[in-house]
Amino acid sequence: MDIPTNTRGLLDAHREGKIASLIGVEGGHSLGNSLGVLRTFYGLGARYLTLTHACDTSWAVCSVGEANGTQDNVPGLSDFGKAVVRELNRLGMLVDLSHVSTRTMRAALQTTRAPVIFSHSAARALCNSSRNVPDDVLRNLAKNGGIAMVPFYTYFITCNSTATIKDVIAHINHIRKVAGIDHVGIGAGFDGINFTPTGLEDVSRYPQLLATLLEDPMWTEEDIKKLAGLNLLRVFSRVEEVRDEWHKAAVLPVEKISPPDNSACAYGAS
Repeated sequence: MDIPTNTRGLLDAHREGKIASLIGVEGGHSLGNSLGVLRTFYGLGARYLTLTHACDTSWAVCSVGEANGTQDNVPGLSDFGKAVVRELNRLGMLVDLSHVSTRTMRAALQTTRAPVIFSHSAARALCNSSRNVPDDVLRNLAKNGGIAMVPFYTYFITCNSTATIKDVIAHINHIRKVAGIDHVGIGAGFDGINFTPTGLEDVSRYPQLLATLLEDPMWTEEDIKKLAGLNLLRVFSRVEEVRDEWHKAAVLPVEKISPPDNSACAYGAS
C-alpha cells in the first residue's frame, strides 16, 4: 500500500499493483479556524479537505441544518471560508464539498479557481437528501471541471435501508446525464457505512457494478475507465496545475484572521 501525495504517485502505485490512498481531512472543524493548521495538514501529506462534516463551523455550513430548515438566512461561506478555499487552491489540495449545505456548495464553486470534488454524494433528484447534490449544482460542477463520486450508502441512494446495484447505477447515469461523463465517479464510503446495496457489500463487488454498466450500450470501456478513476486523476492533476500557476505568479499564503469560533463544532460537545 502507498500513501501518495500527487498524481504521479497515484499512477506509480497503480503500475506497481499497489493500493493507493490519499490522506484527507473530513471536516473543516479540524482546522481550529487556523490557516496555519491547514498548511500543517498539507505538510503532513493531506491532499483533500471536506469543508464540513456533520456540524457547522463559524465559516462554513453543513448539510444537517438544511435538512431541518434552520439555514434559511445563513450564507454558505464567510469571508474566512472563502479564504480557506483560496488557500486550498494555492496549496494544491482538493476542495471536497460532500457534507456541506447547498449554499456552501454554490459559494465554494463561485470562489474556487480549481476543480472540486464531492467525494461521496449522490443525486438529490433521485434521493431528496441534503447530503446529495441538486441538478443546478451538478451543472455548475461540470463548468468547474469537478467530479461527483457516488456513494453506496443506501440512505443516499434510495433514502431507505435497502438498495440494489441498479439503484446505484441510476445515480451514476443521472449525474452523467446532467453533468457529463467526465464529471462522475465512485465514492463508495465502505469505511463509514452500515447499509450497503444488495450486490455491493464490499470492494470485491466492483467488477459486477462495472460489468452491469457495460450491458448498457451507452457505456464504453473508455467511459468505465473515467468512472473508475481517470476522472479523479484529471481533477487532481488540474488542481496541481493551478497550484503551480499560482506559485509562478508568486501568490502569497492567505493570512486572513478567522472570526471567533462560537460553533461548538466538536463531537461530544454539549
